[in-house]
Amino acid sequence: MISNIYEKLKELESELKQIESDIPDILKRSEKSIYCISNCLRKLKEYIRQNAFQSKDDEILFFKEIKPHIYSKLIFFVKVFNIESKRPNASDKSQKKYLLNELDKLEKFFTDNLEFYQYMRNKMVYLDDKYFVRGKHDLHLYIDTFYFDADPDFSTSHDFKVARILANDLLCVYIKTELSAIERKEYITNRQPQIIKGKYVWTDSKISLVELIYAIHASGCINRGSVDIKELALFVESVFCIDLGDFYRTYLEIKNRQHPPKFLDSLRDGLLKKIEQQDD
Repeated sequence: MISNIYEKLKELESELKQIESDIPDILKRSEKSIYCISNCLRKLKEYIRQNAFQSKDDEILFFKEIKPHIYSKLIFFVKVFNIESKRPNASDKSQKKYLLNELDKLEKFFTDNLEFYQYMRNKMVYLDDKYFVRGKHDLHLYIDTFYFDADPDFSTSHDFKVARILANDLLCVYIKTELSAIERKEYITNRQPQIIKGKYVWTDSKISLVELIYAIHASGCINRGSVDIKELALFVESVFCIDLGDFYRTYLEIKNRQHPPKFLDSLRDGLLKKIEQQDD
């Protein structure tokens, strides 16, 4: 049963990637993605109704990981659609204030649900049979009112809360990326008279440059470590006339690869090679 569900999840991921590729407009992309995910959830709900889980562990796996993973994407695209629909078409200052307010909302949810965040982040399991098994709820475990309106065959007391946490992670990255784009524009505009545009061009990959930026930031070798990572990235972008895009996401890719400091190692090897050649 679980293997069939994973197949449906793969199909959804493929559809969402295709939508992202085909539709550049964020509002239209969000709308199409919402329809796609909703359709997937309807099919899953019917499948769960007609098929029993083979064990309690499978039920916990579905409601703790699989369904929240899918539902978080629905929450994310609904929130993005709402954020962008209401986003002021005004000055950069107004847009920054609006987006920062959205970040504050995410922070409030985190604060209000800190205990459950810790339970999930620390991969705890001792309350799984209460949180992620249908028909079991304990009012002392801070249940969302959403649970009492949800389909009891397709919901547990806390699967929606897990989905909210995952969606908020995605939203945090999205909003910070939008803020960075505004700050990048402001920074480049302010610094433009001081930089000869096109004189210095970064000819390696963007991911290598992001690795270098984070390494410099982590070392604390600029302004005694007080420089903000966004400010540093904006400065490097303006010097090399490059748009790094979502460098937060790029950093996550670097962090998750088997050998994170790939570019830094190549710099070290290049320097050692040059020293050896000059010594010969």
